[in-house]
Amino acid sequence: MPTERITFAGHSGETLAARLDLPQGPVLATALFAHCFTCSKDIPAARRIAGRLAAMGIAVLRFDFTGLGHSEGEFANTTFSSNVADLIAAAQYLAARDMAPALLIGHSLGGAAVLRARAGIPSVKGVVTLGAPFDPGHVSHHFDAALPEIQAKGQAEVCLGGRPFVIGRDFIEDITAEALTPAIKELNAALLVMHAPRDATVSIDNAAAIFTAARHPKSFVTLDEADHLITKPRDAEYAAEVISAWAGRYVDLSPPAPPPGAPEGVLRVTEADPAGFLQDIHSGPHHHAYADEPLAYGGTNRGMSPYGFVSAGLGACTSMTLRMYARRKGWPLDSVSVDVSHDKVHAQDAQPSGPAKIDQFTRIIRICGNLDQTQRAKLLEIADKCPVHRALEHGAKVKTQLEEEPQTLPA
Repeated sequence: MPTERITFAGHSGETLAARLDLPQGPVLATALFAHCFTCSKDIPAARRIAGRLAAMGIAVLRFDFTGLGHSEGEFANTTFSSNVADLIAAAQYLAARDMAPALLIGHSLGGAAVLRARAGIPSVKGVVTLGAPFDPGHVSHHFDAALPEIQAKGQAEVCLGGRPFVIGRDFIEDITAEALTPAIKELNAALLVMHAPRDATVSIDNAAAIFTAARHPKSFVTLDEADHLITKPRDAEYAAEVISAWAGRYVDLSPPAPPPGAPEGVLRVTEADPAGFLQDIHSGPHHHAYADEPLAYGGTNRGMSPYGFVSAGLGACTSMTLRMYARRKGWPLDSVSVDVSHDKVHAQDAQPSGPAKIDQFTRIIRICGNLDQTQRAKLLEIADKCPVHRALEHGAKVKTQLEEEPQTLPA
């Protein structure tokens, strides 16, 4: 996944550090991600969700709010409103690159911030919250003991997540005064609320309040056993898959038409289980599958084997070719089914010193309809002319190259 390290000016002019995760192919849409309170753009949940969305064709900009991570500025001088202003500045940066965000995604307090920022980002068509509080003032319970000192001295150092942060009086006054209800009611965008029922940091009652305050179109999806920070990879990947599928109803994710003669788009296969053989397969923003090996060969049998996918391609292409030919001829072909089997054993195929073997795919084609023998014979002949059949019989050239390692740039 290509990632650009970029900077842009925040709400008060300080330089904010960001990463723009880009798809390998065309950018179908752009999302802006807001991280949780005192977190950073590099929190695992942000990285995993951004990476998965990029694999689906959605570019994602994630950045450190003023005074956090690698961004300039003093955190003690920031407020909830300044976070909202930083989001609007990030959206303006994207718009200047002709990548105005169509999606806003916010985690925890970042979820409350994207709800508030929507009014200042006209390009947005969908807003997603992950474990967001309905009242931004909810975060103050993390440092209740320091509130008297903050009120008396203007600021105080508190420990959050094992790290020291200086919280100012302006921040406290801002989050307790902020009311999200008007912003939610006037969102003027589709809303997806995602929350874990057992979230111990922000209770699911907050999700119910956000959902109730919003007008349609709105959706709620549970994150099941996820924790507040969405630390488990499978939970982050699930969230990204749901976001992508949901966004497709409100954001145009259609890829641009390829030029004549251009090959199909990039299909990405990513290792999902380094201890086994499970592979995660994405073809554009809408198609996802798993490849695996059977239990007998050390896999977990959660998907078809690689040869199974080859067989599926042959069977699908055969059926499509027959249907296309019969449709063009006007023949009464009611239905087609194709059984494909491959006689090569996986373990033996992996031994380079073993005896040479020939791959044999056997097809059994069933065609139903009021067809005469001449028509049936012609369809059998046409089956051998399907493109995948020809590619397998005539052979294909595979060009392989190793992607260059990205250069390490200063954050």
